[in-house]
Amino acid sequence: MNVASNPNERYKVSNVFREASAAGLTICRTWAFSDGGNQSLQISPGIYNENVFQALDFVIGEAKKNGVRLILSLVNNYKDFGGRPQYVEWANSSGVQVNNDDDFYTNPVIKGYYKNHVKSVLTRINTITKIAYKDEPTIMAWELINEPRCQVDYSGKTINAWVEEMAPYVKSIDKKHLLEVGLEGFYGDSIPDRKQYNPGFQVGSDFISNNLVNEIDFATIHAYPDNWLTGQNDTVQMAFMQRWMTSHLEDSRTILKKPLVFTEFGKSKNDPGYDISSRDSFMNSVYSSIYGLAQNGGTFAGGLVWQLLDEGMDSYNDGYEIVLTQSSSTSNVISQQSSKMIALEHNLGIKH
Repeated sequence: MNVASNPNERYKVSNVFREASAAGLTICRTWAFSDGGNQSLQISPGIYNENVFQALDFVIGEAKKNGVRLILSLVNNYKDFGGRPQYVEWANSSGVQVNNDDDFYTNPVIKGYYKNHVKSVLTRINTITKIAYKDEPTIMAWELINEPRCQVDYSGKTINAWVEEMAPYVKSIDKKHLLEVGLEGFYGDSIPDRKQYNPGFQVGSDFISNNLVNEIDFATIHAYPDNWLTGQNDTVQMAFMQRWMTSHLEDSRTILKKPLVFTEFGKSKNDPGYDISSRDSFMNSVYSSIYGLAQNGGTFAGGLVWQLLDEGMDSYNDGYEIVLTQSSSTSNVISQQSSKMIALEHNLGIKH
């Protein structure tokens, strides 16, 4: 969306969708948020930059052209693109008494800002397709928040109360699309025994209770063992990944009774000893595990690597970027997995 807000750069968005589609990818997760400042989507609470909104229209239109469906996230946990801290700052600037960024989950004024953004996005009429976002079949799902965390309450209860309020609100506007929370997969206090699978810490979310909210349609996990287990070797990190996937699949199947999607994973170029072959090997291992678990359990719906960019999008580099045209080996790894998952989908008789 940010790239597409410059008409001279829109070809890069088109390239990413075309290259992703050629590699067999069918789902893209991206942002329906950018908060604070004149160049953002939401300049201030309820005030939108029409040029940036039209850029999001363009993203949806290009996805539609290339047969790619979208998961659109509605706010960020972090200060990047404004996020939760910007919402709290807006409230503070208007004279609302706030204590910290975690007031995002509890303050009525801030929750009102968020609900207004949800309504503004979901009821938006796309200027290109002429279809309201809430009626757009190219959109597969909404995500409440990217990687929710809460420092004042590690139990998961504060975030859970917020999900219990916001998930029904989204569904009150749009009952056609799927909805997910945006979780990384950290376990909270609802089932203490499961915390053994966390990477040594909690972040305030609860994979079990947050996903048990009725209006949440599928569960998600993210994993960055190179970041979460800094200093550990590849063997230890891969063993963690295997346990992470297996435990969450088991819980999704037996407790949640909902599908599971691995919505973010990757290997950073900033890791010691990194090279493309090590990234390809890592991705192959993760993909093989996803395929094996999906084949045996049927609940594992797939995996989304973080992040695909086009050439010339260097300002978005974070170490995890993949430019398919610059790495044929990685493109092949992705294509092979796509083909295997599509074949498995047909073999299992899964319908969309």
